[in-house]
Amino acid sequence: MNNQNLKDAVLKKATEKLNPAGEKYLSLSLAATAELARLGNIAGRIVELAALEVKVVPERYQRNMGSIGFEGQKKLLTASVGIVGAGGLGGFVLELLARMGVGKLVVIDGDVFSESNLNRQLLATETAMGKAKTSQAAKRISDLNSSLDVDAYHCLGDRNNMKTIFSDCNLVIDCLDNLPSRFDLEAVCGQLNIPMIHGAIAGFIGQLAVIRPKQPVLSNIYGSINDSGAKQGIEVQLGNPAYTPAMLGSYQAAEAVKILAGLEGVLPSGKMLIIDMQSCSSYLVDING
Repeated sequence: MNNQNLKDAVLKKATEKLNPAGEKYLSLSLAATAELARLGNIAGRIVELAALEVKVVPERYQRNMGSIGFEGQKKLLTASVGIVGAGGLGGFVLELLARMGVGKLVVIDGDVFSESNLNRQLLATETAMGKAKTSQAAKRISDLNSSLDVDAYHCLGDRNNMKTIFSDCNLVIDCLDNLPSRFDLEAVCGQLNIPMIHGAIAGFIGQLAVIRPKQPVLSNIYGSINDSGAKQGIEVQLGNPAYTPAMLGSYQAAEAVKILAGLEGVLPSGKMLIIDMQSCSSYLVDING
C-alpha cells in the first residue's frame, strides 16, 4: 500500500465527530488504525501520520490538537527520545511521552524494582518486584500506545554505550539519581549535538534545566564531579514523596514536547527552574558560569 493509497484508505475509514468546542472534525479510531496497519503490514504510527497529512485526527490524539496541532503531532510521531532511568522520574516521563505520541522511545536502566520503589515509581507494582525496570517500561508503553517503537536496554549507561544507543535521538531526558552518570550524559549529548533535559528531585523540591549542545552547565550547578561529596545527592537525605517525581516528570515531558513540536516557551539557556511544592513557589536561577 503506497502513501496515496493509505491516505485514501484513511479517508474512507474516517468518521465525522464534534470536538469539545462543538467543532466538526474527521476522526480515525484506534480499531481503524489497527486494521489499516494490519492490511498494509505497517506500523500504526505510519497510518497515524498518513491521517494527519489529510487532516484526519487519530482519535487517541484528539485532545492534543488544541495545544500542538496537526504539524506538532506529526513532529512528535517522527521523533525519537532517549530516557536514562526508568524509576521515579523516568516512569512518568515515559508514560506522558507515550500518551503524547512520541514515535520512538529509547530507555536505559540497569536496575530492578524493589519494595522501596512502590511509594513513587509509576512502573513499580507489587507483581513487578525483582523485575527489570526496562522490561516493565517496554510493556507499559506497548499497552498504552502500540503504534510506537520502544528500544529498552537493561544496562548502566556510560559514555561509550550511551553515545551508540542515543545516536539517532532528537533529545535525551536525564531521569538519573547520581551525578557521575549525569556528567557522562551531558558529555554524550554534547558529542551527539542534541539537547539534554536535566531533572532532579529531593523531598518537595524539583529542579529543571534544558542543556543545549556544547553548552555544559552541570559543573555550574554541582561543582566538579571530583569535588568532595559530589557523588551523593540531597535526595539520599530527603527522599521523595510520591508527588514530586510526578510533578517534575511532567515538566520534563512538557519541555520535550515543546522542543520536538517547535513550540515557544522552552526554558532559556543558562537558566534552571526550581519548584518547591511545600511553599507553593517556583523561580528561575542563573546557572551560567
